[in-house]
Amino acid sequence: MTDDIKRFFNGLLHKVSGLHCIAITDRDGVPLVTVTGERVPELALKATFLSTFTNATDQASKLGLGKNRNIICMYSNYQIVQMNKLPLIVTFIGNQNCNVGHILAIENQMDTYLDDIKLAVTES
Repeated sequence: MTDDIKRFFNGLLHKVSGLHCIAITDRDGVPLVTVTGERVPELALKATFLSTFTNATDQASKLGLGKNRNIICMYSNYQIVQMNKLPLIVTFIGNQNCNVGHILAIENQMDTYLDDIKLAVTES
């Protein structure tokens, strides 16, 4: 199962132009599955960075617009897309030209693989 999950996400990493990393973590930012290319920023894989999504999504959900599903951040050299798939958080890190629309379009394709990881997380 783990090899299939890694193979699937590694395939996604190569399908999306400019994508450097896909990290699947728990709510606290603990990495469960990570696939990276050559140019991933080192700080982006630290639990302190990965866990900030939980706070940001909780705050965004208080705006009265419903439950927050995704947060997209754009920096001078990187774009970050984080998806709320509780109890998992899926983080995509790409360069400034990465196609965010492509990342959002593949969200439903990941669900089967994420269900396997969710099951493992909730059982432990």
